Amino acid sequence: MKNGILLFIISIVLLSACAQKQKPAVKAEAALELANAYYTNGLYEAAVREYLDYLKNYSLDENRRANTWFTVANIYFDRLHDYPRALEYYFKVKYLYPESKLQSEVSKRAVNCLERMNRSTDAQRIYGKEAALDSKQAPKNRPGNVLAQIGSRKITQGDLDFELSQMPTYMQEEFKSRQKKADFLQQLVLQELLYDSAKRKGLDKDKEVEEGTFRAKKGLMAQKLIEQELKNKIDIKPEDVKLYYDAHKEKYAEKDKKGKVKRQKSFSEVQQQAARDLAAERQQEAYQQLVQRLMQVEDVKLFKDRIE
Repeated sequence: MKNGILLFIISIVLLSACAQKQKPAVKAEAALELANAYYTNGLYEAAVREYLDYLKNYSLDENRRANTWFTVANIYFDRLHDYPRALEYYFKVKYLYPESKLQSEVSKRAVNCLERMNRSTDAQRIYGKEAALDSKQAPKNRPGNVLAQIGSRKITQGDLDFELSQMPTYMQEEFKSRQKKADFLQQLVLQELLYDSAKRKGLDKDKEVEEGTFRAKKGLMAQKLIEQELKNKIDIKPEDVKLYYDAHKEKYAEKDKKGKVKRQKSFSEVQQQAARDLAAERQQEAYQQLVQRLMQVEDVKLFKDRIE
């Protein structure tokens, strides 16, 4: 009897000691602050250990737990480049916290991990089923027969015609035949495939890509400004074209090897060419006026003599 009472007392003492041992020595906020400090200062492995201890030792709500697992996964992905381990923790968020608002981003990140692990088939499966773009954000197809299909996406005749229309006029002339259009369609499909693969690899966040995108945006904005500024300043009437032709007849003459005029082309023969030349000339004049005005307004100074 006494032995039984003694064993009972010992068990109570041991349980009490274990409970005291398991109780965290610091508050949850302090543990999280330490983990964040490790991360901010580039101590990524130490940060991971601290975040995992934080998850293990403290009672956290589902949202906080999901966010912390996601942070750990991101450290492995972005900082340590350990993609199998990153995928492990992304899956913890994905399957343990299905109601988390992180689900969409988690699926995309999982795809990125699989791509880096050369598991493109698995990446495409997840991308197609779970990381697809919202249908409201997907570009709408233009009218016409379906010419190609990439998974569930379609490229129509209208899409092809639109892409061709975005090319410079002189290049559009090269794609009049059916064979040339077929070649262009194949290149269009290849571009889509490469773009999708690059995005799954996270290259849309690449520093060089971001810099190139910024530069391209600057160029497009500048071009748009020029178009708007010159739109109403190039008003060409038929009589203007005739006057331009009369003043530049030699430009539209057939000449021999020595430069001697053999035949003067009539106005009707070169009317369209003369109109394009006049438009180009007026555009250049208007552009120069725009440049001069902007430089004066902004008080621009160029010190070309200082160039080394």
